[in-house]
Amino acid sequence: MPAQIINGKKISEEIKQEVKKQAEALYKETGIVPGLAFILVGDNPASKVYVTMKGKACEELGFYSITLKLPAETTEEELLQKIQNLNSDPKIHGILVQLPLPSHINEQKILQAIDPIKDVDGFHPVNVGKLVIGLETYLPCTPAGIQELLKRSGINPSGKHVVVLGRSNIVGKPIANILLQKKEWANATVTICHTGTKDISYFTKQADILIVAMGKPEFVKGDMIKPGAVVIDVGVNRVDDPSSEKGYKLVGDVHFESAYEVASAITPVPGGVGPMTIAMLMKNTLQAAINQIAVKQLSN
Repeated sequence: MPAQIINGKKISEEIKQEVKKQAEALYKETGIVPGLAFILVGDNPASKVYVTMKGKACEELGFYSITLKLPAETTEEELLQKIQNLNSDPKIHGILVQLPLPSHINEQKILQAIDPIKDVDGFHPVNVGKLVIGLETYLPCTPAGIQELLKRSGINPSGKHVVVLGRSNIVGKPIANILLQKKEWANATVTICHTGTKDISYFTKQADILIVAMGKPEFVKGDMIKPGAVVIDVGVNRVDDPSSEKGYKLVGDVHFESAYEVASAITPVPGGVGPMTIAMLMKNTLQAAINQIAVKQLSN
């Protein structure tokens, strides 16, 4: 039986509508609008597209947003100063520095300069540490979106073997940490595979839930998947396609056609994990506004 398609586009819209209602209620109660600042350094075309999409989502949800577009030659000191200004701006509840940054800027130094309470990407070491030990915090948006996709599709990871391909700080490590927590919609046995793993298919064939985030187009084929497994494809790769008007097509890290025949459920590319990232960013920004209102009330 072919797999159930997990529709990230539909689920992300549901989340955004929920966030919009909550933000409207927050405004009625406090007069505060969630505010998000984007910092874009240089002219990476993909980064420009992502920031535009995120800004559009803010508009749809009635959030306040600003985008600081800085030239590629911006110094680390100048960027740190911009972040300090946003840290102290009461209208801004979330700060997002679009990665990658130009090579002369230390990425970690920049991420650590963001006030943890405004770190809606969930990349600050304070928030990463909270995630690892199971405290409430902002979860990185793509991994949080994966957990939400599973939850809203009725796929409970509890007691299941989850295999994650990829160990990035953006997806692989955080999703592993999220799903091994002793919490609802988690509590899984998690294995991480990476470039040092010998015989990856040995592990993928054991997965009840296979999460693929390695940046290799169509790497995972149907014969690497356990029959009836759930497949979450995080990859977005542009590959040549002479038959397409654009000359290319987008594919995931999983060979969709062969995986579709074996899996019980699968995310498509595009339209699977991708739309969830922005929805979870909006959710984190709303939470950041609520957190900052609470801090202000405590200090008054």
